[in-house]
Amino acid sequence: MLLLIQYTLIFTSVLTLVALGGCFSEHSGVINLGLEGIMVMGALGGALAMRYLPIGIPAFFFLLLVLIAAVAVALAYSSLLGVACINFKADQTIVGTALNMLGTATATVIVKAINTAANPDDMSSEIFYNEPKKKFLVSIGNFEFNWFMLITVIILVISFFVLYKTKFGLRLMACGEHPQAADSVGINVYKMRWAGVLISGALGGLGGICYILSGVSSWKFENGVAGFGFLSLAVMIFGQWKPFRIAAAAMLFGFFRSLGNTYFGFNFLYSLNIPSTVYNMLPYIISLVVLALTSKSSRAPKAEGIPYDKSQR
Repeated sequence: MLLLIQYTLIFTSVLTLVALGGCFSEHSGVINLGLEGIMVMGALGGALAMRYLPIGIPAFFFLLLVLIAAVAVALAYSSLLGVACINFKADQTIVGTALNMLGTATATVIVKAINTAANPDDMSSEIFYNEPKKKFLVSIGNFEFNWFMLITVIILVISFFVLYKTKFGLRLMACGEHPQAADSVGINVYKMRWAGVLISGALGGLGGICYILSGVSSWKFENGVAGFGFLSLAVMIFGQWKPFRIAAAAMLFGFFRSLGNTYFGFNFLYSLNIPSTVYNMLPYIISLVVLALTSKSSRAPKAEGIPYDKSQR
């Protein structure tokens, strides 16, 4: 049971961070379907930082530098979405899909090149971080507390405050609802949308490094992030683009995802002889069911996915 709670909380953290990123982007009017690719690139930045940073530096600074590396790479990658969709008004769905494919491919090529340069016989796309990973964990009895659990709670509260209690948040949401009206009162719609995309990239990068640290000590980047970017979009929609509802939805999906890692600890589940892949499929199946049942009542920002042209105001 303790292991189930542990995995549920860490998967909830991943989904919450990435879904909040999508929430900021869509509230600004930009659909970020590239969260999967952004997660991969954030994971790449964090993993490379863990590989090359001296293991002897204080844990706080080590964690901080890994997080900065993950966010920096994800920000740079998400800026491609901003340039294409905001400045050049490209189709947001196509750009997001391209970013997903490009992200996994780019990370795989980079890691293979690094491994081959270090050892010509090593053609893998795998990065090991067994010792660095321990700096993210605190043992409380048999429970492994991951610092991302606390980081997620802090970011969740900040996100709610920023969106609903600050002038910036209200302007951001105005640009996603009616950009022409926002522009007419002096709000720079382009800057607001850029802000939404970059915040989305930063949170997606944090979600990416959190994901690869969830239970393993190495990661093959050719595997991507197992669809967690798309699952985060489902969490965001189920949570109705509201931070605390998103967190609740993430916990539901995180619980079902964690069953794939912990079902063997429950005799009644283990005795069913159901393959672990079936349990791993549960959150994706449930996402389809939930979205089918709630699609009619979903209240997405009105202007999401619609390029803004100031000349049309």
